[in-house]
Amino acid sequence: MPNLPNIRRGRRRNADSVPASAPRAPDIQRRDAHGLTWVHIESPGDAEVRWLAENHDFHPLDLEDVQSRRRQRAKIDAYDEYIFVVLHFPRFNKGTGRLQPEELNVFVADGLIITIPNEPLKPLSALFSRVQDPDEAAKVMHKGSGYLFYAILDTMADYGFPILDKISFKLDTIEEEMFEGRNDDLVRDISQVKQEILNYRKTIKPQRAVFRGLERHALKYAAEDLELYYDDIVDKVERAYDLLENYREVADALEATNESVLTHRLNAMVKFLTVLSAFVLPLTLIAGFYGMNIDVLPFAGSGGLSLVVTLGLMATAAAGIFVFFRHRRWL
Repeated sequence: MPNLPNIRRGRRRNADSVPASAPRAPDIQRRDAHGLTWVHIESPGDAEVRWLAENHDFHPLDLEDVQSRRRQRAKIDAYDEYIFVVLHFPRFNKGTGRLQPEELNVFVADGLIITIPNEPLKPLSALFSRVQDPDEAAKVMHKGSGYLFYAILDTMADYGFPILDKISFKLDTIEEEMFEGRNDDLVRDISQVKQEILNYRKTIKPQRAVFRGLERHALKYAAEDLELYYDDIVDKVERAYDLLENYREVADALEATNESVLTHRLNAMVKFLTVLSAFVLPLTLIAGFYGMNIDVLPFAGSGGLSLVVTLGLMATAAAGIFVFFRHRRWL
């Protein structure tokens, strides 16, 4: 098992001894307060992973997971001296216009927290910025790494609820516009909101068991009993998952309703065209016969009387069709 991941301070090198092709310096942010160290690394690269390997005795497989560009599954790797946690949280990507999961790797040890998101996560960066203030640091860093880890999870869990509120607002808007004639546009809107629900659901569903297991592993790094605090995190995750299940059912119902409205309007259009054809067909037939200039037709050579007879036949045929349709309740 790895040893305690204490920070090893190497010898300072003379600046003149550094070769011109030396690798870039790692981007490491650090906060020390109340006997606790929080190291924050955004978008880790080779330099940051190399720094972790040089300064901490973490398992090589954990470092490999940190360095991997492929999204790792949510998990907890528990060791005697630390735990390594991989979690995922939703983030809206402005470039793609989609909601997608982002990975957060966390090392938790006695007196040490290292957070490593694959991409910057605003709530996590904001929390790290706040703890630069001594008063804010005293709130979350004076009870050990277990409590700081809880504060990080609580912040990230709360970040998901505004996203859920936006999904709920979109569903309400779609429902209000359902019968306002925008059904063709609503097909795209419903598809987009269903995609967001699916992506969010895919993010948190695999890690529900991970959140339940965090309590057992993280409490040993807490200065006090945090069982109720971690239960609250589990409740938030389960509540978010339940909301997503409800939103998925609502989206399916709205899609079915929208398709029903579109089908009803299509049927109404087909009905109108059918009725119009039924009226026009006999009138066209009569006009066609009298337009052939055949003398044997009744009143064919009577001049103006022929026109009157033709119009009368057309009116009679139209009236007969109308009465028949009304009798059958097709109109």
